[in-house]
Amino acid sequence: MSLFTEKKPVAFVTRVETFSACHRLHSKQLDDGENKRIFGKCNNPNGHGHNYKVEVTVRGPVNAVTGMVMNVVDLKGIINSVVMDVMDHKHLDYDVPVFRDSNLVSTTENVAVVIFEGIKNHLPDHVDLHEIKVHETEKNIVVFRGDYE
Repeated sequence: MSLFTEKKPVAFVTRVETFSACHRLHSKQLDDGENKRIFGKCNNPNGHGHNYKVEVTVRGPVNAVTGMVMNVVDLKGIINSVVMDVMDHKHLDYDVPVFRDSNLVSTTENVAVVIFEGIKNHLPDHVDLHEIKVHETEKNIVVFRGDYE
């Protein structure tokens, strides 16, 4: 009996990568005093760094022939082009155009959104981006699933 005779199973596949980057929590829309009050030591003019861990989770039907939702080698390539090549060993505020050229503050929340938006259109049609989980530290983690209000 085949597992695929009536319905295709749906699975979640997660790929984990790590990158190092520095940034400064500073809003161009606030004065220096407000930035210091809101962001504290993370507003240091020279910035600070993190060793980020990013978990990219996709969702889709398991292909009856390949046994995969998608090839993880392909997922790794997408993550490399969207995340690693752009953010690894970079200053997010100076080297990453989406932060440099806008009022977007390089918080972990916004890093997660930027990664989500960058990856979602590179996936095969049958695969959905379920979530991006960014670990800024062992204790500070942000999850973004593409929800907007």
